[in-house]
Amino acid sequence: MEFLVEIEVLVPPLMEKSDRDRLIEAERVRGRELTAEGIIRAIWRIPGRFANCAIWSCADATKLHEAISSLPMWPFSDVQVTPLAQHALATHCPGLAPGLVVE
Repeated sequence: MEFLVEIEVLVPPLMEKSDRDRLIEAERVRGRELTAEGIIRAIWRIPGRFANCAIWSCADATKLHEAISSLPMWPFSDVQVTPLAQHALATHCPGLAPGLVVE
């Protein structure tokens, strides 16, 4: 099942730079793991914000929650999730990444 996941990170302003840098690196490592597992399928940065939107693929909402909450930035994140359903025109869209449509 695919989900549109929008994440905005709200790091506490008084967090030490070294702690913030370590947290960002841990987030990148975990993100690469989720990508390698096929959970994060596509991701885009939101310009001007510490935010992203991505297509995540999980068996169900519970598995999605487990994956999102495994991110090191989870305690500092505002997350919006939209479940996605297949659309009849999806296979005709030239920008659709291979593998995102389940037939």
